[in-house]
Amino acid sequence: MKEDKSVNDSLIFFTDWIDSYLNFEKTPKKNIFWLDTMKFLCEKLHHPERCCPCIHVAGSKGKGSISAMIAGILEEKGLRTGVYTSPHLLDFKERVGYVNKNFDFEIYKQSAFELMSTVQSIPLEEFPAQRPVTWFELVTLFAMLCFRNAHVDFAVWEVGLGGRLDATNVVQPACCCIGPIELEHTEYLGDTIEKIASEKGGIIKKSVPVICAPQSDSAASVLQDIAINKSAPFIQVEKNVHISDIVYKNRPYISDSVKNNTFKCLPSVTLNAEISSSFFKRKLNISLRMLGDVQVENAAIASLAVKQVFPDIDESVIEQGLSKISLPARFEINSCNQYKDIPFFILDGAHTAKSIKFTMKTYRDIFTQKPILLFACAADKDIEDIAVYLKNECLDVVLTRPGDVKQSDIKRAKKAFDSQNIDCIVTEDYKKAIADVFERANMKKNPIIVTGSFYLVAEVKKFLQKLNVQ
Repeated sequence: MKEDKSVNDSLIFFTDWIDSYLNFEKTPKKNIFWLDTMKFLCEKLHHPERCCPCIHVAGSKGKGSISAMIAGILEEKGLRTGVYTSPHLLDFKERVGYVNKNFDFEIYKQSAFELMSTVQSIPLEEFPAQRPVTWFELVTLFAMLCFRNAHVDFAVWEVGLGGRLDATNVVQPACCCIGPIELEHTEYLGDTIEKIASEKGGIIKKSVPVICAPQSDSAASVLQDIAINKSAPFIQVEKNVHISDIVYKNRPYISDSVKNNTFKCLPSVTLNAEISSSFFKRKLNISLRMLGDVQVENAAIASLAVKQVFPDIDESVIEQGLSKISLPARFEINSCNQYKDIPFFILDGAHTAKSIKFTMKTYRDIFTQKPILLFACAADKDIEDIAVYLKNECLDVVLTRPGDVKQSDIKRAKKAFDSQNIDCIVTEDYKKAIADVFERANMKKNPIIVTGSFYLVAEVKKFLQKLNVQ
């Protein structure tokens, strides 16, 4: 197999092979979800899904943050913890590894060859219903093999889509977490909150505790009914946790920073809060590198989940683990030497109405200067509700496509923005839009927010990488 010449010297095999299979992330299709293929291949591979205990995380948003926080706490406890997440931004290995750290290359290589040789040895007629395996099933199996070959002590599995029929739902977790549920992927998960909650609640297992984020009454009712039917302890964050004293530390005053050109030298912003619960021996005093009030909630979910599995874990371990976690494209604050008059720019993969609302609130909580917005979203997003939270928030707005992977509907997005009286520049060529926004922000000495899609964020990162190598 030929070497993959990615910027990060990533996998030298495998990605070309799996890309020949149906990839729902790139080509959405109905009725392609089932678990019998995963169960069949797990048996062929001698059940790598059983290689270690795990926690399973579902939800419409916050899954990646909750997963990373759980892994951070477990790593601080001394457990080698594998994390499976999606999507990746620049490097395929971002999906499978330790939190913010890759496995050794040989682990990826060994696991890829093991998976390829097994799948290629099975005639199509032997697969359940003679269906070919899909891209996400292969990647999930690859992660299971990596975890087994790396001899991890624990694993955290982030659901890809839904839950009930997601490829990850062959694991038997020690605890389940369900983040906030919104209307999303309605063509595949159902057109009501109740239907979507039922799909995401499909990860709940018999007698396995469930940590549930604050939900609408309808979603909470569905999830609680599933938990009752499964005899699973159902722990709701809003009923078991009290969050207080949320404050940002090292908060910069942007107007002065722009004038004095000192922002890039300022220390990192942190979010501090107190979390109280009867599950903890004492109040948690947390300091997060991940910003936004919702991240405090995610930290509470992660902490409760770990406490269910390791009730004797010391609170100081939880605090230290949480303090070390950061994730790309989660209100990620950056600067760029090539554009010296841009005080900072923020990359955020928010792609639902509530997550966009939280992104803009977080910006207002920390900064004072209005940003220039670069926005794109996939065609299946609820752009009409998203647009509500962008009104009067930005100096300029540039609307584009999220790249070449996801289908988009710019005309619909423009109509939604128009309905909120948001003046915007429409540039269908996303590469041109990215370059133009950075030039515009540099000229006006304004910050930038890039949001609406992880895929758009990935394209901005590629643009910045090219600047750095030229």
